[in-house]
Amino acid sequence: MKRKSLGIALLLAMVVFLAACGIKEQPEKTTANVPKELQSVRVASWSQPITEQTNLLVDQEKGFFKEKGLQVTFVPGAGGGDAIKNILTGQADIAFTDPGSLYFALDKGEKLRVIYNIYPQNVFNVVSLKENKITRPEDLKGKKIGVYSLASGTRQNLLVLLNQVGLSEQDVTIVETGLLNFAPLMQGQVDATAATDTGLLIGKQKGLGEVDVMEVKDYLNVPSDIFVVTEKTYQEKQELIREFLAGYRNSSQWMLENPEEAAALAVKYAIDGKEAKRNIEIIKLRNAASVSPDTEKKGLGALDVSILQQGADTYKNLGLISNSLDMSQVVSQDLSPTK
Repeated sequence: MKRKSLGIALLLAMVVFLAACGIKEQPEKTTANVPKELQSVRVASWSQPITEQTNLLVDQEKGFFKEKGLQVTFVPGAGGGDAIKNILTGQADIAFTDPGSLYFALDKGEKLRVIYNIYPQNVFNVVSLKENKITRPEDLKGKKIGVYSLASGTRQNLLVLLNQVGLSEQDVTIVETGLLNFAPLMQGQVDATAATDTGLLIGKQKGLGEVDVMEVKDYLNVPSDIFVVTEKTYQEKQELIREFLAGYRNSSQWMLENPEEAAALAVKYAIDGKEAKRNIEIIKLRNAASVSPDTEKKGLGALDVSILQQGADTYKNLGLISNSLDMSQVVSQDLSPTK
């Protein structure tokens, strides 16, 4: 009987010991084990998701924003005006837009802030066939010039270029050609065409031939694209903006250092990214547009208020906007990451 009681006691002791071991083996539940909830950031673009924006599209694999605690949603658009409309109507938090669209919105009284310089280099140009002998803006006088549309950045930047040499829209004939604007140039329907660096790249790939190119940046280097928020968002979501800009700068730096990897990922994430070989050429162009003397000194995203002011003054002189704008009241660099 004693032997039986002793056996039962030993069995109970083993059960208690094993149960205790099982408890110890279970990980302690701490806040460190609980996944951090990501904050939502909606970025309204001027376009569909395209190759030149690959750094903004690949967070699922690269985690530039997730490591900042953010979940970025890309909101597509059809022009910089669309991007600004989406932040004004609450459909997005941050607009990926152009200075012209910013000027138009400010001219209407909208309260906006510029927070980051995406592409400090102006990527617009005016292209002509070598045989037309148009090598200076002054040579455009009396000529037919193609633009994507009358509401496009190609027309606005053409007018900026003309203005820099004392010409106006009345001195030329502007022709709407659509996105395939190099076909009319090759067919002799226009003497020159306003385009972008990526547009020119595609034109050359399609047999454009020898051309003369006038870069708008050589005359007035207003940025191509900037990040803009409403005044309300700027005041209420500063930490969110700060983390987003830090993540974006990291993504931009990655694309600068890894264009081949970015080109390969664009095949998966960009609607125009089917050919990796073409992707890398586009990415190299956008990488070049991302840097400037200011970014070398102050880091990616650095803003030059004086250049944006020159742009605003030029738009006023051209009659594109009605009111004088004070860009020093609009540009805010306090949330942008330091170098």
